[in-house]
Amino acid sequence: MAALALMDFVLVAFVLVLFAGSRWIPGRSVPAAATEDLAAAGDTDTETEPPRAYRLNGAWLFALTAGAAAGFWIWSPRVLVWPDRHWGELLLVANAFAFALAWLLFRTGRRRTPAASGPSGRRRGLSDYFYGVERNPVWAGVDLKFFSYRPSLIGLFVFNVSAAAVQYTGQGSLSGRMLLYQIFFFVYLANYFQFEGGMVHTWDLIAERFGWMLVWGDYVLVPFFYGISGRTLIHVREPLPLWLGAVCCALFVFGFWLFRGANDQKHRFKTGGAVTIWGRPAETLGGRLLVSGFWGIGRKLNYTGELLVYLSWTLLCGTGSVVPYLLPAFLLLMFVHRAHRDDRRCRVKYGRLWEEYCRRARFRMFPFVY
Repeated sequence: MAALALMDFVLVAFVLVLFAGSRWIPGRSVPAAATEDLAAAGDTDTETEPPRAYRLNGAWLFALTAGAAAGFWIWSPRVLVWPDRHWGELLLVANAFAFALAWLLFRTGRRRTPAASGPSGRRRGLSDYFYGVERNPVWAGVDLKFFSYRPSLIGLFVFNVSAAAVQYTGQGSLSGRMLLYQIFFFVYLANYFQFEGGMVHTWDLIAERFGWMLVWGDYVLVPFFYGISGRTLIHVREPLPLWLGAVCCALFVFGFWLFRGANDQKHRFKTGGAVTIWGRPAETLGGRLLVSGFWGIGRKLNYTGELLVYLSWTLLCGTGSVVPYLLPAFLLLMFVHRAHRDDRRCRVKYGRLWEEYCRRARFRMFPFVY
């Protein structure tokens, strides 16, 4: 019990420190998505909702965490072993934290917006708890849904560094596989916080309500499941073949270019209107749908790129265990489901314009396949 109490304290302290940093560290503010985007998402209360803005200071929080990790690595790498050694206990308390936070959001949401909960009853109550009542609950001036990406991804970074520390303290050095994995993941996470403002235009932030589904995903699924390759690599002793390293590097670079490039093109189009893509003025359909660059080739190539990024570091684990390959398999299923879900929404939102776009961009994620 004492050990779990310590884990509770560590996890809550970690989240509270990041919350305080999100509240008080200066950062550029960006406005929330336009009202028309919210209405297209099915929100009926956009006229009464006050204007919102997001403070982009996640890069500072990530940099401070990375700096602290570097300091501990120089001073005593054994300190960084602690998160991995207590992974199971932290997983348990993270689940308890996620369920409790979802319940608190459910109760406060019902009190603030009783009309949104509709008729009472067990089925409706379970639905509100699972999906959430409020779309953007704000505590102490911090949007909780936007904030929760920070403990999620920074927590994942901490677990990755801890896995490296376990291998380093146990074997005296980092394997080529682990080193490459750490580089890939650091670039991926740092890039997220560098372009944190792009999250404002994602479907999760615009439309999804903040309930157990997103809370559990942020505080449990991402930090504990997404770093499974790093924990696997602790015990992989086979040297990294040159050909495999080259394949993984090529997959990462190409996937990252596809993932970040597609998202950047859409973000610039949404925020800047007329932009230049691949050296030419952006082409659109009705001024609403981008058909230049990646978006003229496939409708969800950003999903394809992100999947390739995750596959690049999973392949570093070799074939000794199937466990690390569960993550790209899970992401493949999730992205396919999201692509179908997005397609249904866009058909309702854009009508015939979407049919024309589908004829222009024939593929969803994999050219000539899907």
